[in-house]
Amino acid sequence: CRATRRLTISGFSVDIQAEGELYYEQFAACCRLAKATKVVTLTIPAAELGTPFNAEIERLQRLVAIAASDGVMVGVKTETGRITQDPETAVVLCDNVKGLGITLDPSHYIYGPHAGGSYDQVMKHVLNVHLRDTSKDKLQVRVGQGQVEYNRLIVQLGKHAYKRALTVNIVEVPEVDHAAEMRKMRLLLESLI
Repeated sequence: CRATRRLTISGFSVDIQAEGELYYEQFAACCRLAKATKVVTLTIPAAELGTPFNAEIERLQRLVAIAASDGVMVGVKTETGRITQDPETAVVLCDNVKGLGITLDPSHYIYGPHAGGSYDQVMKHVLNVHLRDTSKDKLQVRVGQGQVEYNRLIVQLGKHAYKRALTVNIVEVPEVDHAAEMRKMRLLLESLI
């Protein structure tokens, strides 16, 4: 599995549609795959807004326990429309679920209901980072046309001894050269690190 791509796999994003016990069985299988491929971090979506907070805590506690048995870490993704769209709530989740981390996608704190607010409080819990350029009006724009302060982000992560991957999460868009956007992002990040 690891030899199929030129890049090293730094984490898996897991979005399971099953419900009940089947959900946890499929998650456990993903953890075994992560262990077999030497991937440490699994990113999962948080519950949708309106989900009872205690139910989400219980779900996350169970997922973290399953993952820990395979030596895998779980990061809940910061995302608009989910409980983690508010950075304070994302931090409270981590404070209540021992071993839970955050997969930071700063785009959702620039574009969306939290637009322009600080999200520095999540930095101490970050396990993985998903990057793209974004503006207050659009979740993804061409690299260099957005408002993500990459230098500030890297400095903030450095203050919390973040030594993990910076993952580029650019979705292909018609009429935009995806490979060129990926190269621009790589050059940008290399210039900052």
